[in-house]
Amino acid sequence: MTTDTRSTHNKATDNSAASGQPQALSGIRVLDLSRVLAGPWASQILGDFGADIIKIEQPGKGDDTRVWGPPFRGDDAEQVAAYYLSCNRNKRSLALDIASPEGADIVRQLARHSDIVIENFKVGGLKKYGLDYDSLRAENPGLIYCSVTGFGQDGPYAGRGGYDFLIQAMGGLMSVTGPAEGEPGSEPTKVGVAVSDLFTGLYATIAIQAALRHREHSGEGQHIDCALLDSTVAILANQSMNYLVGGKTPTRMGNAHPNVVPYRPFAVADGHIVVAVGNDRQFCALCKLLGRDDLSQDPRFKDNAGRLQHRGALESQLELELAERQRDEILAQMIQHGVPGGPINTIEQVFADPHVQARELLQAMPDGHGGTLPLTRFPAKLSRTPASIRQPPPQLGEHSDELLRERLGLDAAQIAKLRQQGVLG
Repeated sequence: MTTDTRSTHNKATDNSAASGQPQALSGIRVLDLSRVLAGPWASQILGDFGADIIKIEQPGKGDDTRVWGPPFRGDDAEQVAAYYLSCNRNKRSLALDIASPEGADIVRQLARHSDIVIENFKVGGLKKYGLDYDSLRAENPGLIYCSVTGFGQDGPYAGRGGYDFLIQAMGGLMSVTGPAEGEPGSEPTKVGVAVSDLFTGLYATIAIQAALRHREHSGEGQHIDCALLDSTVAILANQSMNYLVGGKTPTRMGNAHPNVVPYRPFAVADGHIVVAVGNDRQFCALCKLLGRDDLSQDPRFKDNAGRLQHRGALESQLELELAERQRDEILAQMIQHGVPGGPINTIEQVFADPHVQARELLQAMPDGHGGTLPLTRFPAKLSRTPASIRQPPPQLGEHSDELLRERLGLDAAQIAKLRQQGVLG
């Protein structure tokens, strides 16, 4: 088998040319050995900015999330779960049995001319195939190798598997999420999306870009150890600092804020609204529009520390004032008076919101089967090198032949032999 070099990079896969706009990571090659969410979330972001992503998947099975449904999309022959579609755009799929000597050898050859490897196997799980960091960097010293695990590469829990729900529990997030003790439905509650996975994917992306910057100056690659537990502890933010500084363990408070009052939902005559007062000026404006200047002049409520101390007394008065108001009317008044607040939308209402539509967060692209696929774009807008959606999430092994021809120079007979041996899906 022969390998390619940078000078023979196929222009058909140059994402800068494909999108018609400069791409910040165009020319960067990523070998993605990860599955489920945290690793694929990181590689999807890199792909949005133009990196060329090869997603290595198990033949006949693929990424676990391909079957995490319903809902599914596609016909009976090629059904794929919506979950998978959420985190695998801008990638090409190579169905390869890395447990076979031939499959592992193909991965090594691909890694030889890759910039980044992302994997989320258990600690040491790839060493037996010669696909660990030390093995791959021996042939590619500039390789950036990002390992995503539940608990990291060392420590007493390193050998354990980690899943988002488990990590939200162990990382303290569930202890501050959900109704307060003694209230109806009171129990530790997970967040409605897999935030430990998602934040780990974001931290992995940040670390990878920092490693790319370091390599620009030094030529050195490095190993990135990214753990779900570490990321979850990091995002405790003010809750962890409240404990570290104040010495009191935070507890579940429902929708109440531990540091700011009033900052929670309130019932109105035809539903609920959120009031998010962040400073004394906004509090005074809220009191004025409610016709309750007496509250802002009350010594107990004049500053946030007092409002926090006397939360119950203040919020009971606000509850009475807001209970008779109509949602749209009070929200319009809040906007007029500069008081932050808003409705509590369902996801259907989110996508129907005129501001969300104006921001073009939802983008439709051809799905390769005569239809269109709705996808949410990368949220930040860059004026010079914007992210873009260029390819729909791939079918399992959709690009296997293409990638082996392009990257390794294999001919049809060699590819057929690998497929016959069960190495290639």
